[in-house]
Amino acid sequence: MSVVINTNYAATVASNNLAASNSSLQKSLNRLSSGSKIVNPSDDAGGLAVSMKFSAAAKRSAAAATNIGNAVSFLQTQDGVLKVAGKVLDRMSELHTLYQDPTKNSDDLANYDAEFTELQSELTSLSDEKFNDVSLFGSTGLTVKVSEDASQTVSLSGKDLSSSTSGVGALTDSASVSSLGDISNLSDITDAIQNVATMRATNGAEQSRLGFASEVLTVNKANLEAANSRITDVDVAEESTQLARWNILVQSGTAMLAQANQSSQVALRLIQ
Repeated sequence: MSVVINTNYAATVASNNLAASNSSLQKSLNRLSSGSKIVNPSDDAGGLAVSMKFSAAAKRSAAAATNIGNAVSFLQTQDGVLKVAGKVLDRMSELHTLYQDPTKNSDDLANYDAEFTELQSELTSLSDEKFNDVSLFGSTGLTVKVSEDASQTVSLSGKDLSSSTSGVGALTDSASVSSLGDISNLSDITDAIQNVATMRATNGAEQSRLGFASEVLTVNKANLEAANSRITDVDVAEESTQLARWNILVQSGTAMLAQANQSSQVALRLIQ
């Protein structure tokens, strides 16, 4: 082999190998310190694009689940008010029956009417209840998005306590019903009780459906996060093995570069 001064091929190769090993060592350190396989977009450009989509979908799933939770709270509040309305109507029916007692004098009847008037006011107040400034009762329902892509919805029916068709509105109309004596048939009250019971049943069915929709979102979110993890999260055991490998190669490369640089000393000795 010829002995030259200007070119040290062995040192050049050793230097290139050392640079490559050191670069891989730095990447391994970055992955372990960040916990992510994709530190830079160049590490896995395609994987990064997929990861971003999975991550966004998982966040939308969480947001949709939050919306469902708020809708359930809305329905629970609504049901609580309906429950109270049912109790008020029960008391009204009781008062109506007591009002028919022929042994009651006019003062007794006036006392019943006084309580009935207060119950009318309470029913009116209940029909005006709101949740976060959104009316609990009205002819218009609500639509809840129950999927991360907003393609699936659940409609919450409008429950109008103040309407005459519900039976409750007719009882709270002081112009036509100013006393218990204005209620000719007990069915006027029992029909209202039945309508409130139907509203509560509908409310319960809607809560049940939203509960199942929330479960689906929870499963989807977990699977999206798992899929994203396979793309981005570093396998610590595997990467630690690679770190040890690159660390050894850097150390051995440094030693070999030093040895290669010593070869030029042979030419120096020959010309001395």
